[in-house]
Amino acid sequence: MKILQPRFLKHISVSLLLAVFLLTAALAGAEDLSLTCAWDNIKEQPAGYSIEEYEALLKKCQSFYQEMGEDLKQDITKTEQEKKSLNNQISLLAKKIQSLNYQINQGSIMIKDLSGQIKGTEASISQTEVKIEDVKGQLADLLQLRWEEDQKSNVEILLAEEKLSDFFNDLIALEVLNLKTQELLTNVKDLKVGLEAQKTKMDSEKADLEGLVIIQTMQKNESAQGKKEQESLLRFTESEYQKYLEEKKETEEQLVKIGNLLFELLEVPEGGIKFEDAVRIAREISKQTGVRAAFSLAVLWQETKIGKTLGGCFLRDSQTGAGVYIKTGNPAPKTMKPGRDVEPFLAIIKSLNDSAKLKTDAFHTPVSCCMIRDGSYYGWGGAMGPAQFIPSTLMLFKARIEEITGNRPASPWSVYDAFLANSLYLKGLGAGSQTYEKEIYAALKYFGCTSSWCRTYYGQPVMRVAGCLQAYIDSGDMSASCRNLIF
Repeated sequence: MKILQPRFLKHISVSLLLAVFLLTAALAGAEDLSLTCAWDNIKEQPAGYSIEEYEALLKKCQSFYQEMGEDLKQDITKTEQEKKSLNNQISLLAKKIQSLNYQINQGSIMIKDLSGQIKGTEASISQTEVKIEDVKGQLADLLQLRWEEDQKSNVEILLAEEKLSDFFNDLIALEVLNLKTQELLTNVKDLKVGLEAQKTKMDSEKADLEGLVIIQTMQKNESAQGKKEQESLLRFTESEYQKYLEEKKETEEQLVKIGNLLFELLEVPEGGIKFEDAVRIAREISKQTGVRAAFSLAVLWQETKIGKTLGGCFLRDSQTGAGVYIKTGNPAPKTMKPGRDVEPFLAIIKSLNDSAKLKTDAFHTPVSCCMIRDGSYYGWGGAMGPAQFIPSTLMLFKARIEEITGNRPASPWSVYDAFLANSLYLKGLGAGSQTYEKEIYAALKYFGCTSSWCRTYYGQPVMRVAGCLQAYIDSGDMSASCRNLIF
């Protein structure tokens, strides 16, 4: 007979097979992020990757290591709890073994004492048996003597004794002695029975104690074996714990390195750099240059409010250095000094475009405008990025920046490169000593003016902001007056 399969079951079977197939295919094609995100595979921009693709890869790896860090944190917490539980169990077993040792020792002493008492009782029983045999002998002699007296005739009795009364006295004495001997025999036998009963009781107590000691010894051995197993498990758990700690440390190091790479790729966003990011980058760079992070940030704050104002002019004429104001389109004379800055500027833009790190041209890249005082233009503009380096100055540090960051083209619009150039320049100006006078002098040299006016309106504001930023770095917070000043 042919059994018909319901149509809906066929649909379910087909759907189930399809789901299994898709899941298998997905697993087969799943990316192994532990391999993809290995440091040797991401420390440099992979061939064929654009900057955007490289940044996306780094962010994906950053998320991967963050998730791994959270998992390891949970594993560490769980293992710490397991270690604590195992230590408690080992401690309890050790106390139990100690208590059983005490009980076994106490029982062994009692057994030894009972053994001594039993030996003494056995000796007493042996002595009593000897005494019983002695009394029995005496009693037999008396009975023999009594029997012999009973066998004498009246004539023999009369002839043997001077007086008849002596004969009767002897009989009475013999009878009394017989009674005393029988009484002694009874007492000795009772003593023996009592000693034997006492020995039997002590033998029973000794056997009970020996049985208890055997049970306690078995319990002790069982506890010792349990303690040994728990200690072995604790060693394994400790090994796993140390492994998790090492993996967590490696994961955190990977996150720091990936974060640094992302900072190197980061260009100043619209509205400026996040304050927390700026502090972190400055602190990282301070480790390399020795320039105080709070001071280098204060200079950047004075220059561009840490990236909020990056320049209001475009270069238009590479021969004259003239440009236009970005907002109005009006002419902006002296935007960039020819010879000194224009040629390096064009070279920087070309290098960044060739490496796909910049998607603009030299004539649509914001730079600073020249200053105006009393309606007259003075100095030259052309400063770039959050550190406001003019092209010729940046070229002085270009090789050093590229050496530190892995030989990729230095970019004044990269947050990391700009902060690094700023710190290197300040170090060269004497800021590495971290004294007030050295730092304020370095700030004035950075600005290009060391007059009293520049000290009042540039140097001193830099040092006030540096004090506020140092307070934040030290404590994680700052006063309301500092917040009003900086933000």
